[in-house]
Amino acid sequence: MPLSFFQIWLILAVVFVIVECITMGLATVWFAIGCLVAAICAGLGFPFPVQLIAFLVVSLCLLAFTRPWAKKYLNNRLTATNADRLVGQIGIVTIPIDNLHAEGQILVNGSYWTARNAKGDEIIEKDAQVKVVELNGAKCLVELS
Repeated sequence: MPLSFFQIWLILAVVFVIVECITMGLATVWFAIGCLVAAICAGLGFPFPVQLIAFLVVSLCLLAFTRPWAKKYLNNRLTATNADRLVGQIGIVTIPIDNLHAEGQILVNGSYWTARNAKGDEIIEKDAQVKVVELNGAKCLVELS
């Protein structure tokens, strides 16, 4: 006995929920809800094109209008730090920056940071003024200012 559209929509909803649980990307949950709406349409006897339109409209509207809100409030894995304020600041090289030997340190805003030359393998000598252009983990990527 073939599956009904109602059963197919429910199976798809479960698949989307499983994918969401695995990825935690806040993307497929909206399609699971769309599948449930389409399953309700199928249960009420609407033809397949109406079910498909209901699925697409609900899924895409939820994705477009609620995902940004949900991502902002439900997916807060990042811990806010003040380190991002270093970008654009001027620092002084305290240990020569040599990318080839993975050496280099700067003093910026009263704190010492490991530093690498953002422009390549050119060595930046001690006491040179540098500008922080990017933060990569606990390393400042700098260029001569």
